[in-house]
Amino acid sequence: MAAVMFLSITVMELTAHARAGGSRSSGSSGSRSYSRPASPSSQPRQQQQAAPAPSPFQQQAGGGFMRSMAGGIMGGMLGSMLFSSFAGAGAGAAGGMGGGIGIFEIILLAGIGYLIYRFIKKKRADSQSLSLVHGGYSQQGTTPASVYHTSETAVDEVATGLSHVRQLDSSFDENRFNDLVMDIFFKIQGAWMNRNLAPVSGLLTNEMTRIFQDDLDRMLKDKQINRLENIAVRKVETSEVWQESGHDYITASIYANLLDYTTDDTTGTVVAGSKTDPVKFEECWTFTRPVGNNPWQLSAINQK
Repeated sequence: MAAVMFLSITVMELTAHARAGGSRSSGSSGSRSYSRPASPSSQPRQQQQAAPAPSPFQQQAGGGFMRSMAGGIMGGMLGSMLFSSFAGAGAGAAGGMGGGIGIFEIILLAGIGYLIYRFIKKKRADSQSLSLVHGGYSQQGTTPASVYHTSETAVDEVATGLSHVRQLDSSFDENRFNDLVMDIFFKIQGAWMNRNLAPVSGLLTNEMTRIFQDDLDRMLKDKQINRLENIAVRKVETSEVWQESGHDYITASIYANLLDYTTDDTTGTVVAGSKTDPVKFEECWTFTRPVGNNPWQLSAINQK
């Protein structure tokens, strides 16, 4: 029962926001499908791979001591309660007085497990943020020179990629492309909320169409509908540009906020998300097309 309660808490957290894409990474970005998209304000992919290996004395996020501590606490509490249960059962058989694990112990165990999960998750996120800095992080308000160098390199890579796109499409304009990304974003979110992908079928690759449709079919089966309100796109920024296998690829970082909640089709009850608390997020949408002046299609969504 404790395990079921802990699982339900974590699942609720992961599925609270169900906008198009389900707040998860999906789709394909060619050979870069498994790399974090670069951005002018972050370290480029090539230099991330060249980062020095961690020291053997460095604690790994979410592992080592933290896992041992979590396992020790959980194992100790579970063993203690089981021992108490067996002891109480034995006493009950001998003297007519039984004992066991009560609802308070179950809730306490699930709560502690959830707190440990959140702590480990936060430590892992903090470690990943620090690893983006080349060789370390700034101290006492100073910024390593390598941060400026890698930032400029990322900007140069985007500029180089855009120039390659223009070689076979002289009409391409980055600002117009970012406006197009914003239009496509609104159209896809509208089609998602209406549970009908037909109006945007030409804006999606076959893979993304299948992913979105699977999610919609699941919601239809559960008799739920995802509602998106007050959508505001704050910024669209080109973060990565490249060509491969005769195709252009451009990744755009989208900064936005909206009300994102899911209701029951029958009762209208909110089953996930919030009608009042807006969600702020940053997602990387990758678009592709055959090289030249051809229509763009969404091929992947990656979470920052």
